[in-house]
Amino acid sequence: MNPIDQFNLDVRSLSVFLAVLDEGSVSAAAVSLGVSQSAVSHTLDRLRQALGDPLFVKAGRGITPTRYALDTGPHVRQLVQELRGLALGPPFIPAEARLTVTIAANDYQRDLLLPALAKVLQSEAPGIELQVMPSGIPTPDRLRRELCDLMITPHPPPASDIIQRRLLDDRMVVFYDPAQRDAPANMADYLASRHISIVFNTGERLGMDEVLASQGLVREAAVTVSNFSGLPAFLRDTPLLASAPARLKDGILRDFAVAPLPFRHRTFSLYLLWHQRHHKDPAQRWVRNQLLTIASQLPEHPPQ
Repeated sequence: MNPIDQFNLDVRSLSVFLAVLDEGSVSAAAVSLGVSQSAVSHTLDRLRQALGDPLFVKAGRGITPTRYALDTGPHVRQLVQELRGLALGPPFIPAEARLTVTIAANDYQRDLLLPALAKVLQSEAPGIELQVMPSGIPTPDRLRRELCDLMITPHPPPASDIIQRRLLDDRMVVFYDPAQRDAPANMADYLASRHISIVFNTGERLGMDEVLASQGLVREAAVTVSNFSGLPAFLRDTPLLASAPARLKDGILRDFAVAPLPFRHRTFSLYLLWHQRHHKDPAQRWVRNQLLTIASQLPEHPPQ
């Protein structure tokens, strides 16, 4: 046996050996593994060379394991289980966890997703403290420097070391107080109305304002606030209009009527971001999965 070949073994090759040992034939092992017979035969040839034993020999129309294969089987099975466990990382028990998870999210995504996460933590992982911080303009450095563990944003920064997963889609609509006015009948009515405008603390405006500006159009602002949380107090009992994400109808803007924008504007997505160093961290992976589940349970389409 070539001593170097001993280290040419991998979990996949050893799994093929175990499948043939369990099934008693190359063809049955191929079916159980979902691969071709030739792939199984090729892997067995490599194992025979690496281990210096035929492993399986012909017996009539079938094959039978050698004494070496029978004796080695239990050790190989234990080794494969340990290697797979190593790849998965240590087990995570939510009820026993004691840690803090910091999530960067501005008010819209915070109020949409994180109260539900807090309820899950209180129920299943009471030792996990949830800390929420504003995301502002999302930058990779926040995750690289571990200023936060996760980030939720519609504007994921391009960075090869930052992993992202789409959580949900939404679109902009018009909110108004139905006791004070009707929905804007058309574009002219929309532009003739006065609005509650959003200018974030970062100086950014809504993307729809850029769409209007590209057409030489401007909304007249009666009030300007720095986040969506400021809309209800200024919208109530007034004829003003507020353009905001449709999913806020299920939250802070539930008391108001909603209408489509009178112009074409694309939908947008929210993304969950984390640094690649934490991709296999069992605790963070569990929290990420809770957020993905929460997002998947929201209505597929934003309410009309």
